[in-house]
Amino acid sequence: MITKEYKDKLRNTSEILKAIGHPTRLCIVCKLMQRELNVSEMQECLVMPQSTVSQHLSILKSRGIIEGRRNGSEVIYSLVNEEVKDVVKVFFEEGEIPNS
Repeated sequence: MITKEYKDKLRNTSEILKAIGHPTRLCIVCKLMQRELNVSEMQECLVMPQSTVSQHLSILKSRGIIEGRRNGSEVIYSLVNEEVKDVVKVFFEEGEIPNS
């Protein structure tokens, strides 16, 4: 018999995988595995408008994958979900993710 807890875990895991399944969000996660970044730094790296980057960050934040903390007028983002780090490490070898 499938328990409610198991169904909840399946649903939550599926939502996390969907969130990191988009190339831009996966790139954001990879960059945040290296260091904390603000939106401007991500925008330069991803070469897309700040509003688009912010939309992707919002999705990752709503899934509990990243968190932002205020530093004056900017928000600094960090990767907080250890399971996501482990999943990404399965697909990328050490040093394969560029530092820029």
